[in-house]
Amino acid sequence: MIRKLLRKVFRRPATSPHHEPALIPIEQHGIARSQLSPAARKVCSTLQEKGFKAFVVGGAVRDLLIGQTPKDYDVATSATPEEVRALFRRSRIIGRRFKIVHVMSGPETIEVSTFRASQDAESAETDEHGRVLRDNVFGNQEEDATRRDFTVNALYYDPGTETIVDYHHGVADIQQKTLRMIGDPRTRYREDPVRMLRAVRLGAKLGLSLDPAARHPIREMAPLLENVPAARLFDEMLKLLFSGHSLKCLQQLRAEGLHHGLLPLLDVIVEQPAGERFVTLALENTDERVREDKSVSPGFLFATLLWHEVLQQWERRKAAGEPSQPALFEAMDEVLDGQARKLAITRRIATDIKDIWALQPRFDKRAGKTPYRLIEQPRYRAGWDFLRLRAQAGEIPMEVVDWWDRFAHANHDARDELLLEAPPEAAPARKRRRRKRKPGARGEAPATPESA
Repeated sequence: MIRKLLRKVFRRPATSPHHEPALIPIEQHGIARSQLSPAARKVCSTLQEKGFKAFVVGGAVRDLLIGQTPKDYDVATSATPEEVRALFRRSRIIGRRFKIVHVMSGPETIEVSTFRASQDAESAETDEHGRVLRDNVFGNQEEDATRRDFTVNALYYDPGTETIVDYHHGVADIQQKTLRMIGDPRTRYREDPVRMLRAVRLGAKLGLSLDPAARHPIREMAPLLENVPAARLFDEMLKLLFSGHSLKCLQQLRAEGLHHGLLPLLDVIVEQPAGERFVTLALENTDERVREDKSVSPGFLFATLLWHEVLQQWERRKAAGEPSQPALFEAMDEVLDGQARKLAITRRIATDIKDIWALQPRFDKRAGKTPYRLIEQPRYRAGWDFLRLRAQAGEIPMEVVDWWDRFAHANHDARDELLLEAPPEAAPARKRRRRKRKPGARGEAPATPESA
């Protein structure tokens, strides 16, 4: 109570004077209503017909201005969540911190939010660090624009008039390739520390330079990310990694001193020449797939980012005398447990990561029935893709990758030939098996995985 009283007396910002927004016509911005999704147009027209204000807002307008196709659409309106819900049969109110409405139209989901009031420290519910926990005070469009994080995200497009409403010179900032924060950056980062990560992601994705006033406090305020729930941090990390510019994003994270709150082991990884090459290849591959609109796997990408730390722990345990296979699984658990304290990696994704890692030593065995069993594994393709990355990084010979590719696509006779061509290290195991087992007996030699 004392803290809030002092903040109220000494730090309460003066009320911003009212100012008219810039109304930018289609002749200047070039966005026609036909470029919007049918669902977004329908939501806006339905709300407007009932007397409410309604605009496509934020990222969709920004992306259209820079020539990109929006992946989703948000609508801001003067209607309350309950009023929006009453107008659309296929809709639902969601959210705790901010109540919003999801309106479903065919395969699309439009996120509809009510204009929010200007926020100050004493009116919002915050934690001891200033992070906003709950605030559902509704306001007008000008206040809503002030509440948004960056000027390029505070753009409102009216499909009815094809006009952009711009309160904070966001269109000019896009033209000048500048990412600028609305309001005092330090205050905005305290309200929501994830904005620091969002600044890095948007700058890389849009090719915008972060305004010095917004960049300067980041390194100092990076510890605030410690107070962000792990699940939310993980969601933001996925957005960053699958932005199509993940390599640039991670490089910028390190430059701004933010990576410690996300991937604490990233420094250890990239400081190793082989590890840096491996991570770079993985990120480049992910960016290429995103840009080509191909499927991407969180499990696969996190497996690549953390592999060299697993490799280091595995080798350390084997050197201490631990059996190879148990040592690998202990190393996997140790690395993932270290990440779990920062990122709420879901159980499903963690399982995918472990499956990919566990397959790697099995690729060393190219004799007997082992190859037949391996190519039948559900995660074989992901494991082979991971193996190829290791070869491209110089960790293992590319010959190993080529052999498995030929074996997987060969007929039965060709596979027999490939087994006969197995490298010398596999031959003794095959001979021992023939001497020790009766003809036709099934079995597999004890696992002795070795890492390149």
